Amino acid sequence: MASGPFFLQQRITLDFAGFEIQGLEVIGYDPPSSTFPSTVFPGMMGTPIPYRWEIEGDELTITTEVLGATFRGKWSEDGKAFSGSWRPDEGREGTGNVAYDISGTRAS
Repeated sequence: MASGPFFLQQRITLDFAGFEIQGLEVIGYDPPSSTFPSTVFPGMMGTPIPYRWEIEGDELTITTEVLGATFRGKWSEDGKAFSGSWRPDEGREGTGNVAYDISGTRAS
């Protein structure tokens, strides 16, 4: 993630079921809720997707109502990597909303 004065940006490239997905995520901070709202601009469609990051210690939870899925993971001790799992929210399972595991590292 690159840092700016008020936002972080994350460039995403991942293989999902054999399809390469690219996107850009812009992450901000919401002081009243102590969460990090974000917007993902996926390369495969023209509609931005809102997410919400919650961080407690080394645990990371990311939710999105649009897709009906939740990520739960952990940061590495040095804070340079994370790993975890996306799972469909109960009742939102289906084609395209499947369970999968991911990991990532900082580019710089």
